[in-house]
Amino acid sequence: MRSWMPFEWIAALRFLGEGRMQTAFIIVGASIGVAVVVFMSAILTGMQANIIRRSLLSQPHIMIQPAEEVARPLRDLKGEAAIVQKRTQRLISIDQWQRHMEIIRAIPGVDVVTPTVSGAAFALRGDANRSVTLTGIEPDEYSRIVPLPDKVVAGTWRLTSTDVLIGTELALDLGAAVGDKMRIATPNGTSLTLIISGIFDLGNKGVNERQVYVLLRTAQDLLNLVGGASNLNVTVKDIWAAEDISQKINAAVGLEADSWIRTNSQLFLALNAQTISNTSLRIAVAACVALGIASVLVVSVVQKSREIGILRAMGASRRQVMNVFLIQGGIVGLVGSFFGTSIAAACLHMWMSLLKNPDGTPLFLLTWDPGLAVWAAVLATLTGVGAAVTPARRAARLDPVVAIRG
Repeated sequence: MRSWMPFEWIAALRFLGEGRMQTAFIIVGASIGVAVVVFMSAILTGMQANIIRRSLLSQPHIMIQPAEEVARPLRDLKGEAAIVQKRTQRLISIDQWQRHMEIIRAIPGVDVVTPTVSGAAFALRGDANRSVTLTGIEPDEYSRIVPLPDKVVAGTWRLTSTDVLIGTELALDLGAAVGDKMRIATPNGTSLTLIISGIFDLGNKGVNERQVYVLLRTAQDLLNLVGGASNLNVTVKDIWAAEDISQKINAAVGLEADSWIRTNSQLFLALNAQTISNTSLRIAVAACVALGIASVLVVSVVQKSREIGILRAMGASRRQVMNVFLIQGGIVGLVGSFFGTSIAAACLHMWMSLLKNPDGTPLFLLTWDPGLAVWAAVLATLTGVGAAVTPARRAARLDPVVAIRG
């Protein structure tokens, strides 16, 4: 019934079938190794994505702002060193920001570009007075960078010229609720009474306490920056390429572009260390699986010496004998990857079912990537074939006469 199969495959399957116990043990070992790799990879990837999502939830991937103003001496002091006091930085607009936005949008890898006006202000309601960061936004575009509509816990996602969005902590400090009025005052003496249309929770107490969102033109009027934009916010398609893209932006428009990698250097180093740990774990587990497969196949070569000798005497070439054991290694790795991936999927389901936050939501989101299963199958198969190289070469070198005599 297997006459259609190549000779090497028939011999490999027969050898595996005759040593059922050994085959079962090595497949179990390979399955456990694959399960560990897949499970830990999914957990670490999910943790990493969760950390990035929470850290970058309230900020763009790249922040573009005007170059720092520098004070310069106005006259030559005839060789004497001038002592120039660093000037106080003031809120200024990015020159020709609309043109710069078009240039930035054309840079490969850039996803969203939107202007904002951001500056210091005071939130006033009755006797309560809090220092806040006033940010003027274009709602539709900005929501593609910071998911404010999804984070509104009271009221609605609405911004008109008379509306303001505040965080949960600030609402608590001011004793304010949706529909209440509050006054926004800026250091330049401008003030405006607005209606609280929504209260958001970005999962960060500091942000919820200090951040206030209004319409872009409202912030321009309050901060005396009519028609201007103090920042350009950029998101990129690949967050790990943010630093490279920020350098391209700097070269293209000559503005100061700070990526999240630069502004969160410690976080970036921690994520890199996590990635290195994950890779090291995969290598260590793969090495253990390879050693287990190799050791079993070495024993198989010793046990099957007579059969190998007979095959060689019947005309089987060294290459064919070698292929028999390479195929065995590949089959063990492939079957082990199937069972291991199934075990990992079951463990991940249990993880998400049992470990939850106090509010019943998952501890962090884990998404099953089919590519991970394919990657595990390919890696396990290649590991099995690689582990079989030494036993296969040993089998191919056996002298048929000596092997038959035992």
